[in-house]
Amino acid sequence: MDGFLHLNSGDVFKGNWETSLQTNDIEGEIVFFTGMTGYQEVLTDPSYKDQILVFTYPLIGNYGINEDDFESNKPHVAGVVVFEANENTSHYQAKYSLKDYLQKWNIPLLAHIDTRAVVKKIRNKGSMPAALSLNSEPKQIKLIQDHKVEKVSQKGHLVYGEKGHPHVVLMDFGNKRSILTSLLKRSCQVTVVPYDTSFTEMQALNPDGVLLSNGPGDPKELIRILPTIKKIIQNFPTLGICLGHQLAALAMGADTKKLLFGHRGANHPIKDQQKQRVFMSSQNHSFVVDEQSLRGTGFKVRYSNLHDQSVEGLIHTALPVQTVQFHPEANPGPSEGDYIFDEFLENISQYSGRVTQYA
Repeated sequence: MDGFLHLNSGDVFKGNWETSLQTNDIEGEIVFFTGMTGYQEVLTDPSYKDQILVFTYPLIGNYGINEDDFESNKPHVAGVVVFEANENTSHYQAKYSLKDYLQKWNIPLLAHIDTRAVVKKIRNKGSMPAALSLNSEPKQIKLIQDHKVEKVSQKGHLVYGEKGHPHVVLMDFGNKRSILTSLLKRSCQVTVVPYDTSFTEMQALNPDGVLLSNGPGDPKELIRILPTIKKIIQNFPTLGICLGHQLAALAMGADTKKLLFGHRGANHPIKDQQKQRVFMSSQNHSFVVDEQSLRGTGFKVRYSNLHDQSVEGLIHTALPVQTVQFHPEANPGPSEGDYIFDEFLENISQYSGRVTQYA
């Protein structure tokens, strides 16, 4: 059955509808991912909530979907666009084909689309509203602005690991399972809490450190919790990842802005200004911290993106807080930034037992 990808620019692309037919158009912001592998992790990353995802690599699905590499309990994308979806899985751990897995969750898959042409449109005109449809007539799409973090953040407290030190509270804005795993393998006890946990509740948990997780959407949609984030930063060693990085910057008075088409892939070169080394990183974001807005915040740039010189991470001149825009836990992608978690634990160890504000 023919299916059509509509971009808000007026462009229409024809392909094959691979999953069960949808009675209504599927709408979302269209973005693209450049990695050759890792589609299972990407599909289940909550940061992709309600987005239509284009894979640039032409063959997706050849090793199938297994039971071990999920980043959350379900896929979060609104739809998937590929050039070719391979149904013949070749890995011994595969339990589903890509098509079967998306079908299970009623997520549309559109194949035999000229993904190179689609990505060129996005690179030139930016990420934009899009729709997957059975109708070929061009249309304008107006997306409803909603709070995506509220949809993906857990509702209660969950505790992982053996009781003891260090105790890290992970604020869940849509966290990837690999972040939790990275802490657990370093013998942390981790308490995962909802994104809107109050500072009083945070104090009652008595954490040694706090991790602000990744998550979907515009960080300015969470402006109401910035006072809480600021108090956390001023009272506990803190690590911010992706959305958590942006929220930390906003809380301390900086600003964020939206990139034309964002960074989504597993091969972005990052320079650590402190260690004077370059490494490859995994990325998934539309928004970045505006470097010009950092004056007076106490933050300074530690990490830079060598593709476009955008801010990839911050350290504070007075507080035990560090942030990264990229994903140090990777999955998918290189693990060269994994040392960020070790530095976080070193911060915790250094400031252990201090109960007064650092600021």
